Amino acid sequence: MQPNPRYNPFMSRSATEILEEARQLPIEEVNWLIESLLLDGESGSEEEIKSAWEGEIKHRIEEIDEGTVELVPGEQVRAEMIASLSPQARARLHA
Repeated sequence: MQPNPRYNPFMSRSATEILEEARQLPIEEVNWLIESLLLDGESGSEEEIKSAWEGEIKHRIEEIDEGTVELVPGEQVRAEMIASLSPQARARLHA
């Protein structure tokens, strides 16, 4: 497994194994897992999370309106995301 710079290299082996197992789940289960972890952690209540996301969305829209960010076409983003997936995950997309 190649190290991923987005993840802490000092993470315990069990966390790495859990991450790899999670990557094999169907997308619906991954979404449920992410939501559960966010809501069960110390990240705040559902209302706090919703409020934070609304603030972030407003901020991003303002950046777009002001022209201070570079927009990337959705097709390009999707292609880059697919290219970054493991071969097994890419195969599941075409199954």
